Parts: sequence; C-alpha cells; structure tokens
Amino acid sequence: MSQNHQLVEKVKTVKEEIARVIVGQQEVVEQCLAAMLAGGHVLLEGVPGLGKTLLVTTLSRVFNISYNRIQFTPDLMPADITGTNLITPGSDRFEFKPGPVFANLVLADEINRATPKTQSALLECMQEKRVTVFGQTWPLELPFFVIATQNPLEMEGTYPLPEAQLDRFLFKILIHYPSLEELKEIVIKTTGEEEAAPRARMSGRDIMEFHRLARQVPIAEKVLEYALKVLLATHPGNPLAGEKVNRYVRVGASPRGVQSIILAAKVFALLEGRFNVSFSDLQRVALPALRHRLILNFEALGEAITTDEIVEEIIESVERG
Repeated sequence: MSQNHQLVEKVKTVKEEIARVIVGQQEVVEQCLAAMLAGGHVLLEGVPGLGKTLLVTTLSRVFNISYNRIQFTPDLMPADITGTNLITPGSDRFEFKPGPVFANLVLADEINRATPKTQSALLECMQEKRVTVFGQTWPLELPFFVIATQNPLEMEGTYPLPEAQLDRFLFKILIHYPSLEELKEIVIKTTGEEEAAPRARMSGRDIMEFHRLARQVPIAEKVLEYALKVLLATHPGNPLAGEKVNRYVRVGASPRGVQSIILAAKVFALLEGRFNVSFSDLQRVALPALRHRLILNFEALGEAITTDEIVEEIIESVERG
C-alpha cells in the first residue's frame, strides 16, 4: 500500500473515531478535518451546548497532538495568550514563560468576548506561526491550528472580530441543532454509565504530510478559472457580480478566499481518492470559505439578507468553464 493511500485510510479511521463521540454533525466534522488537513484555522459559530468544545478536544485526541483551551473574557490580556518574561527566582535574569498558544491545537473559546488588543495577539500566531514578546521571536510548534468559537446570539459586551482577523480563518463553520434521532442518541450516550473515549489515529507528522500531499493535487485550467470567477463575483461593480452582490455587498472577498477554496477542494479530492480537483469540490467548500469574507451594507442588514444567501446565488450563477 502506497504512503498516499495509507494517509487517506488514516483519515477515514479518524472520521470513524470522531463519530464514536460526536453524534451527527457530519458536515461540520468533515469541514473541520478538511480545514486542518489544508493547514488552516477554523471559526465555529453556534449557540452554547452544541458540542463545539467537545469536537475540538476530540480532534486533538484522535490526531494525538497537544491541545490548550483559552477562555476569552474582557479582562484577558495579550500576555495571557502569548506568554511573558518572568524574573528567574534567585537571579536577576528574565526567562520566557510560554502562554497557552504554544500547542498544536488551540481552542479560542468565545473569541469575540475579548478586546481587540487581545484578539490581535492571535493574528501573528495564526499567520506567521510565531510569537514576538519584547522584541524576541519564538516559533510555534507545527502543525499549529486555531479553532475559535463564538455565540451568534449573545452580542452584548462582545467585540466583533475585525475583517483582517476573520480573513485568517480558512473556514467559518455554522453548527445547527441536532435532529430528533441525533438528540436521542446524544442523551443516551451522555447519560449512560460510560462515555466513549476517542483513540489516537493520526499524528501531527501525518497531518503535515497530508497537507504537503494535498498541495500537489493538480487543478485544471477551467476548474481554476471557475474558482477565480466565483471570487470576482463577490466584488460589487465587477462584470461577474449579480444583482444581490451589487445591491447588498459593501466589500467582497480577498484573494485569501480563493486560496482557501482551492486548498480545501484539493483536500476533499484527495480524500475521495482522486488526484484532481472537480467543480463539485469547489462548490462544496465555497460557502464555508467565503461566508465570513463578505461585508454586507446596512440595506442587507435591514432586510435580513445573509452572506450565505449571496454566496449560494454566486455558486449557482457563475458559469463553469
């Protein structure tokens, strides 16, 4: 069995292991896995109690990588995330004490509760994979992922993420309520004698190897052009932009949007045993890759228009090559 096939088979066992713990939410799990295998960060949005924290801790266990959780609060300071220099006992020397960001997987819980100054402390970590404290730079251990959560309902006392930071997330994933059957299974699993414990199925090295392999997946010219057209169609005033975009969108997606689409599409192609990207792969990832990158105007907010509606219309309207 080739190494490439072995990696794909390992990811299948990871999905099976997660399914032992997480009931339903198949699309959410697949998108989280795809984002991590593509080397990207994830923003999870959903009301409390839907298993966001459980999902992240389960991912850290099945991938057998180090994990830290940071509870974001209004009084959280940047040094509480990155770490700081402390005086060594018995001497006058300073020693760097790493913060919780020094882990392979960091859960930034309720990220929109912290002040912009503290939120921005994650920016360098997410983009540059390093931390700078008092002019000294410390590299983060690879692989490095941030999975941030936010509550879409409770907005009082919160600080919405700035566009520059939102753009650093490869995917924004929405978590919805479970169905009746899923809710029944959740209750049985969590109120019984013993809860399932996830087992390690991959390693950090496997993740990085998969990421390297995914980047080698070729993409045909016509498929690439379709992805580029989808991005351009998010820009008001562009010839490819439709009526809704021109009417409701203030700022369209940046080039990071199409980079995210292509990287994630390559991962999904590889997971399905194909060494080429299809149009369906692009359509599968366009919504989570773009929904947080469009900035709507006041008219859209007044008419309760969502970015999902606009992106879905773009996907349907842009012609394939």
